[in-house]
Amino acid sequence: MAGDTISGTALHWGDIVVIVAYFVIVIAAGILASCGNRGSIRGYFLAGRNMHWIPVGASLFASNIGSGHFVGLAGSGAATGIGIAAFELNAIFILILLAWVFVPVYISAGVYTMPEYINKRFGGKRIHLYLSCLALLLYIFTKISADLYSGALFITLAANMNIYLAVLILLVISALFTIGGGLTAVIWTDFVQTFIMIIGAFILMIMSFIEVGGYEQLVDRYFQSWSNTTRDYLFNTTSPMHKYAECGIPPKNAMSLLRAYDDPNLPWPGVMFGLTVSAVWYWCTDQVIVQRSLAAKNMTHSKGGAILAGYLKFLPLWLIVFPGMIARILFPNEVGCVDPDECEKICSSRTGCTNIAYPKLVLKIMPNGLKGLMLAVMMSALISSLTSIFNSSSTIFTMDIWKQFRPKASDRELMIVGRVAVLFLAAVSIVWIPIVQNVPQMFNYIQSVTSYLAPPVCAIFVLGVFWKRTNELGAFVGLMSGLFIGLLRFIWEFSYANVPCGEEGSRPSIITDVHYLHFGLILFGIVIFITVAVSLVSKPKPPHELHNLTYWTRNWKPLSKASTVSNISGSVASKLESMECKSESMECKSERPTNENKSPTKWYVTAFNWICGIEKLAQQPEELTLEQKIELHEKMTNIDEKPKWKRFTNLNAIALIVLATFLWGFYH
Repeated sequence: MAGDTISGTALHWGDIVVIVAYFVIVIAAGILASCGNRGSIRGYFLAGRNMHWIPVGASLFASNIGSGHFVGLAGSGAATGIGIAAFELNAIFILILLAWVFVPVYISAGVYTMPEYINKRFGGKRIHLYLSCLALLLYIFTKISADLYSGALFITLAANMNIYLAVLILLVISALFTIGGGLTAVIWTDFVQTFIMIIGAFILMIMSFIEVGGYEQLVDRYFQSWSNTTRDYLFNTTSPMHKYAECGIPPKNAMSLLRAYDDPNLPWPGVMFGLTVSAVWYWCTDQVIVQRSLAAKNMTHSKGGAILAGYLKFLPLWLIVFPGMIARILFPNEVGCVDPDECEKICSSRTGCTNIAYPKLVLKIMPNGLKGLMLAVMMSALISSLTSIFNSSSTIFTMDIWKQFRPKASDRELMIVGRVAVLFLAAVSIVWIPIVQNVPQMFNYIQSVTSYLAPPVCAIFVLGVFWKRTNELGAFVGLMSGLFIGLLRFIWEFSYANVPCGEEGSRPSIITDVHYLHFGLILFGIVIFITVAVSLVSKPKPPHELHNLTYWTRNWKPLSKASTVSNISGSVASKLESMECKSESMECKSERPTNENKSPTKWYVTAFNWICGIEKLAQQPEELTLEQKIELHEKMTNIDEKPKWKRFTNLNAIALIVLATFLWGFYH
């Protein structure tokens, strides 16, 4: 995949031992953690809603920081400096918004998935199905694709492994994690992998700063990190290659988070506002992230997980972005190459080789053993992201798509369908690999696609949570309008071929002059306007149907037992579809079959049930009384907090905001 410049590095036996030890530890942690929650819908998809704040926060961080971040953030740091860290610092503020605003609404609504919330909030099936399908498409063609590309890039360079073999192995391991244990296994393996990622990246950061001579040397030397060809082309004005020279010079604002409004990479209006729109979609409405917060045992632990993730989000600037800049200083001819022909020889890309910054650093400065640790870190990041996406995707497909067509599907059927959905996603991802390999500047590609497709979804969730007058018709028209405009920009932009820096492209000014972050903000405003206008001229949803579904009605409590029963969420009620209740006496009887006089189960049936995680469903059918049903619903929808812990989380949220604001000011 790459040229001789960075390939040909064979792993030492010590590296292999480290990698094997990593897999043994992580797999064991996942299997042990999942045993208690296997065999139930709530256990598989929401970890029994019994997770502590530490694994929840670690999982939030690990699910977000995939191999795409190590390769993409370090590559962007090598190319343009610390500006890309704005994405990480912005997330701190949005995590507070998630835990203090959105999660209380989701919990009080008693939902498993985000499309399920939209279905309860607006009614009907069309928005529900649209959001479910859109989420799956975004997962397949952006998140999974980006992580596969980045992870494969690192592994093939480090181990000389065939890219398809490397991806296949990683996909199989990730799928086994998700299929075998559900969200509990995913969260606990994320917890272990977070420590592995941080320790490995911290060691590399220390060695990198020692190699470059410290922080001050990093700042001074980065601006002089030109490749030899850049120097030659810059002073030879008659050469046809002179046009590439400017591309090889680090930008003057490399140490700034806030840049000019017309900056081609990160303009400040887009960073401050357009990025916030995409961040709210990702952190507050995306299934992969929100599912972790919903798995917390109560509201306090959900907030605690968000706070821990917020503190961890300070790390990427130091653990990933700065090492990427150091890689350009140490290897300017490879990482900072500008000649398209030369870049193609180095990294098989004519648009630049900054994406090899992190792998290059690992392969050149880390000793044997630690090199294996960093390979384990990359595999850890990739697997944690994939397991999170696979689990969330299977949840969406099972609960939001399959149940639309099979509303009376049994728990056994739902569990099997969830596993099969993971296998299908893995297969599609493998088929998509050749397409992903040919996409330049992967991190910007992901962010631009998000800015084209996510703002309409963000607008509908924001209006649904905060404005009670929003109705189904307004939301649907707004979504369809936003989808049309976003797809128009997406297809229009990517219909033009990418050209190396220094060469003139054929894209019209309406595309080149409107940054994707600015476009996302504009699209968000358009969808808000359309949704509000249509909602105002159409029939509103009755107030009693908005109980527990908006920020203003999140604390609504039913006044009677009958009201509680009528307001129990469909996800809980689905557990009791086989139970018949008499309206007068409110007594329930189970119609589920018992195990009396039942012949022994065949060994191969038992093995199949264990692999699918439904052995408890097959052996001990779940039976709930009406009282248990009400108790389960109250536990799922309870957002009360103890005053002492509420003050503690509030103080930590304030501390997070102050620290993040200080860092923004320091690197303004």
